[in-house]
Amino acid sequence: MSLNNTPSADRIHIGIFGKRNAGKSSIINAITGQNLAIVSDLKGTTTDPVLKAMELLPLGPVVMIDTPGLDDDGELGALRIQKAYQILNKTDIAVLVVDASVGMTAEDRQISERIHEKGIPCVTVMNKADLLDGLTETIDRRTNTIWVSAATGLNIFELKELIAAQAPKEDGQKRIVGDLIRPSDLIVLVVPIDKAAPKGRLILPQQQTIRDILDSGAAAVVVRELELKETLDSLGRKPAMVITDSQAFAKVSAETPADIPLTSFSILFARYKGNLETAVKGAYALDTLEDGDTVLISEGCTHHRQCDDIGTVKMPGWIRKHCGKDVKFAFTSGTEFPLDLSGYKLIVHCGGCTLNEREMQYRLKCAADAGIPMTNYGTAIAHMTGILKRSLEPFGL
Repeated sequence: MSLNNTPSADRIHIGIFGKRNAGKSSIINAITGQNLAIVSDLKGTTTDPVLKAMELLPLGPVVMIDTPGLDDDGELGALRIQKAYQILNKTDIAVLVVDASVGMTAEDRQISERIHEKGIPCVTVMNKADLLDGLTETIDRRTNTIWVSAATGLNIFELKELIAAQAPKEDGQKRIVGDLIRPSDLIVLVVPIDKAAPKGRLILPQQQTIRDILDSGAAAVVVRELELKETLDSLGRKPAMVITDSQAFAKVSAETPADIPLTSFSILFARYKGNLETAVKGAYALDTLEDGDTVLISEGCTHHRQCDDIGTVKMPGWIRKHCGKDVKFAFTSGTEFPLDLSGYKLIVHCGGCTLNEREMQYRLKCAADAGIPMTNYGTAIAHMTGILKRSLEPFGL
């Protein structure tokens, strides 16, 4: 991903919901001005949620999500409907598409109620308005309902404006690291390059942190852990902070002088996504594990597993060594997250860089409701290597 691109996790996610043949895909194509979604008269053309990152004026960078029909049938159809409802967990703005010639159905009302329960801003689109006779009122701003026609273009511009009006207000103070540093500061970032590192590029948290440093008018020096000591000795001035990949935490801590603030990308992102306090409390739950307990290790993205993968290999090994117990492990990745968490003693999550804030908060709330402590890779590693206290000092904790 280019540094010029807005990461999907930072884009507004717009979920399009409705029954089969209500015109969801046609609405997506109409408001984007592109043939992003397959349109067909056959019911059930969209069988799985389809995500597309794009620019949508006047809103800006968004992720459009086309979902399966809410009236799909059969055993497979029920699973597709469940997938559609799960998309609500990452939806910032919901668009409910209704066939205006039929009106609101039980399926439409049911998901409308769920959207309301979750506090998601919603626009109800009465599509196929060109089939109605004597239509006068085309927008009800009290209920965010609008009558449109994807076929003729009726009110499509007004629909885009109405969707944009639902966007959450931006928090101008929210920064990854920029609020902790000053212009002209020197920040050292430690990035291990091993067989698990993506070829030819840096991973997303590293890219975003570098960009935030540059936006602050500070300088970023990026090194491998192998060259850290030599780099620190040759800089000529003390860096304002060292930020490291969690896997190199112990080595980096040993080679970074005590008077230089040190933290990790994972801890920065736990703070950025508003769950640092939860992650710290969850890390101490590692000390309470007993024989037979099951730890869920969950990742927000999907990637090809390497033989020394951090989630499925390294983290279980570190946890077993730390607690000295015969602990069991379960693993999930991507959009999959268990609905029932009662069988787990602890959840260890990745940094969540590919998840938007709503989905990360949903997972945290699921854990809290189930009474299951939850931490992330970087915070857990910092605790297990005995340097969690030091890694929290840059935040005054």
